[in-house]
This record gives sequence, C-alpha cells and structure tokens, in this order.
Amino acid sequence: MANTSYSVNGKKATNQHSPQPLILKKRKRRFSVVLKKSFLPHAILMSVGFLFLVPFLWLFLTSLKTPDEIFAIPPKWLPSEWQWSNYTDATQAIPFFKYIWNTVVICLFSVAGQLLSAPLVAYGFAKMKFKGRNVLFYIMMATMILPYQVTMIPLYVLYTKMGIVENAPTLPLILPNFFGAAFYIFLLRQFFMGIPNEYSESAKMDGASEFRIYWQIILPLSKPVLFTVALLTFLAAWSDYLGPLIYLNDPETWTLSLGLRGFIGSNQIDWSMLMASATMFTVPIVILYFFVQRQFIEGISMTGFK
Repeated sequence: MANTSYSVNGKKATNQHSPQPLILKKRKRRFSVVLKKSFLPHAILMSVGFLFLVPFLWLFLTSLKTPDEIFAIPPKWLPSEWQWSNYTDATQAIPFFKYIWNTVVICLFSVAGQLLSAPLVAYGFAKMKFKGRNVLFYIMMATMILPYQVTMIPLYVLYTKMGIVENAPTLPLILPNFFGAAFYIFLLRQFFMGIPNEYSESAKMDGASEFRIYWQIILPLSKPVLFTVALLTFLAAWSDYLGPLIYLNDPETWTLSLGLRGFIGSNQIDWSMLMASATMFTVPIVILYFFVQRQFIEGISMTGFK
C-alpha cells in the first residue's frame, strides 16, 4: 500500500518527514566546528596581539600630547589637541636625518657582512665532510654562551691598538658581521641540512665545483632563511645602543638610537619630542617587517632542528 493520506480537500499529502530539521542540524554542527576551530583561536590571538600593540599605541598618542597632558592624572589616552608639530620640532632639535643616514649605512653593511660570511660557514658545516667538523661546530656553538659584555672590553682594546677607533669609529660596529655570528650560522646550517644531498651529488657528477654548488643551487633554495638572517641582522644593528655608545664619540657619527639622548637634558627631558622621535625610530622596523613577514615566517618554520 502506498504510504499516503488524504487531506480534507481531497488532495494527496505525504507523511514523510521534511528534510529541513536535518539541514538545520548540519548547519548548527558546521557552525560549532567553525566557532571552535577558527573564530575562538583568532579571537584569542587578536586579544593577545592587541596587548602587544598597546605600548606602541601609547607611544604614538603620547607623541601628540603637550607636556602637561603627558603627566595628567588620571592619564588621558587621547590628546585634547593633536600636536603634529612635535614631529617637525623633533627633526629640527637634533640632526635627525643625519642620524638616520648613519644608522642605515651601518645596518646595510652589517646585513651584507652576515649574508657573505654566515652562509659560507654554514654550508661547510652542513654539506662538506672533513675531519673535526663536528668539533669545530660545537666550539662555535659554545661561543653563544659568552655575552657581549664579556668580549666588549677586549675588543675595544684590540680596535684601539689597531687605530680603528680613532680613524674609523663605525668600523667596529660593522667588521664583526663579516666573520659571521654563531646563531645565524646555526640557523643557516639547519636549513641547509634540510636540502636533499641529491642536488649536490648530481651537480658534482656534471663537474660543478663546491663553490658553484653553493652559489647556484644552495643559495637560491635558501631565500626564506636568508631573508630571516637579513631581517634579524638589520633589527640588531638598527636598535643597537651599547655598541655606538662605546665607539662613536663624535656626534657627527652617532646613530639614531644614540642621538635620541639629545632630548634628555641635565635637568629636564622633553618627553613630547622624545616620544615623537621614538615613534619615527620604530615605524621603519614595522614597515620593513610588514613587507618581509612572509619570508621571515617561512624561514623560521622551514628551519629544521636536526
């Protein structure tokens, strides 16, 4: 018998259940999965990210306040009048662009030095087999234990006796980068070890030299980690304060991190212009990271620890 019934007006009506409740259940289940796997983690990350953003936001807003508003109690987030003139006054109070130029020169030479030296050493530790390779690698890694404060005075004495501090004061800030840093060598070595040896072996069969393999095969495959090393080196040189404080005695050679001391007087500190200069000091780093963040994250994530 057909599973049908008749309504009052004589038309056929089926007693099969409507599929709408099943569709609603599937939608609710899908929504709950999206909520747990996507929305909640992103909401947590955005909340934590906002906490990291608060200091920079406070720095920027403080740079647009008057001195009285900076120390107002209770604190005021937004200035009553936006003092954009603090930025122009800050660039005129000190040779701001001169300091920027000095800093950029040191940063670029430091990056060039690390990219020339660190990959070469890392390639030797990762792809070349020779007696004592592991011993030398462990000795190099042991140098990471020594903080900069331990080698600071011996290096200063060495550079002074060589006449570098007097004749070329910026050179001690650049020269060490041309000998490679242990951390960057380690980072590059780990990445190089993840590249299959078949590439190198095939090139050797075709008569390629060790340097040609390094230059034409390994380096093009290592762009993410090279971007990472370049960015970290640039950040270290850009924000370095102790090194310029030791070696740069002439104000004409000061970097921006050292030049910000110009707003700190013996009796008072011009906080509004200091915050404006600090904001301009920070913005280039944020912009740089914005453009290279994909390569930076890829370089970190693809570096295996073998």
